[in-house]
Amino acid sequence: MKIGIVANAYEHSKQVANQLEEKLRHSGFQIDHHHPDIVITIGGDGTLLYAFHQYEDQLDHIRFIGIHTGHLGFYTDWRDYELDSLVESLCNDHGESVDYPLIDVYVTFKDRKDVLFYHTLNESTIRRINNTLVADVMVGQQVFERFRGDGLAIATPTGSTGYNKSIGGAVMSPQVEAMQLSEMASINNRVFRTLGSPIVVNKNEWIHLILENDKDYILTVDQHTYHLNGIRDIYYTVSNQKVRFAKYRHTNFWRRVRDAFIEDES
Repeated sequence: MKIGIVANAYEHSKQVANQLEEKLRHSGFQIDHHHPDIVITIGGDGTLLYAFHQYEDQLDHIRFIGIHTGHLGFYTDWRDYELDSLVESLCNDHGESVDYPLIDVYVTFKDRKDVLFYHTLNESTIRRINNTLVADVMVGQQVFERFRGDGLAIATPTGSTGYNKSIGGAVMSPQVEAMQLSEMASINNRVFRTLGSPIVVNKNEWIHLILENDKDYILTVDQHTYHLNGIRDIYYTVSNQKVRFAKYRHTNFWRRVRDAFIEDES
């Protein structure tokens, strides 16, 4: 089995990475950062997101494992003092995994033939730099609303606990293969009107945003930010691909939500 290790820049995470690599080599594993079978991240959710995008062209065969060296994250199952237990689990690996949905993002332009394509594990947002975002929102082939406001956020089920939740979106189970559209400070008055509530779109439909203006846009895809001009449309669909996590001791999603937002009763 080939294993890649991705650690954040903190000194403690680097030390944990060195210890883990030594234990893995001693147990007969091959360290391969280019074409691994399993990617182990050391840090937090941000580190795992970074690794996800680093290896997103190999999602068909890679499984991820997260070790957290700080606060408990939604994608990290192991603590930095459990390296021996983790290596033992790897030695008894039988390919078990748990899958989470992703969203595909397609961006088309008015004066360009190329199409930008992204995967997102958490969420994607679109807004304008200094002006109101105006966009026709279509669900499938149906016009749903004309949005005016600060921006729009489209989240995966696992990403629903992040920025989506902070702007009033619902927390979704990752067992639901869907995506959620939430509004950011929409304008609602006698002239302009939107639903004003998040909507959940299933995997057989898509969200199509037709943008009124053609410049000064900020598109985010997870932790990445893109400043774009000349956008014509953005399409969001539930991806046919999924992110896979090695299921040695994968924490239940609702247990994670409770621990993160209510209390840890363990």
